[in-house]
Amino acid sequence: MKIGIDRFGLLMHNAARLMRRRFELRAHAFGLSSAQWRLLVHLSLEGNAATQARLAEVLEIEPISVSRLVDRMEQAGWVQREADAQDRRVRRVVPTLRAREAYAAIKAMARDVYEEALDGVPDAARAELVASLNRIIENLSGDTAAQAENLSAENMK
Repeated sequence: MKIGIDRFGLLMHNAARLMRRRFELRAHAFGLSSAQWRLLVHLSLEGNAATQARLAEVLEIEPISVSRLVDRMEQAGWVQREADAQDRRVRRVVPTLRAREAYAAIKAMARDVYEEALDGVPDAARAELVASLNRIIENLSGDTAAQAENLSAENMK
């Protein structure tokens, strides 16, 4: 076991929790909850439109929860539902002009939070950290069903 690896999971969790908390404090000024700003970010990453099913998948929440979240955001003027051009049965969630304009400010605020979190960390270490986190994500993003099957087989031995 490498030095400090026994605290790795706790350190990752605490760092993510503290960054999320700091971001939520600042995002509150926009009138957005954590779930709402995460939805807007994912809409941007998806090309400014996504189905509720896709949003449930990327946000890792139940489809009914996404539906309620989108209902509240639609009432507040952050998103709207539109018919899909290829399939009229599908409704796509798209950000409104208000959301697109706020997104730039939210993105700048996120950069400020990242800079605060990385204060005192040299540029080379920042680059290595990002590369390492990307590698961790890649390592853990494989076929989870196959991994579970392999673990079950190993435990049966």
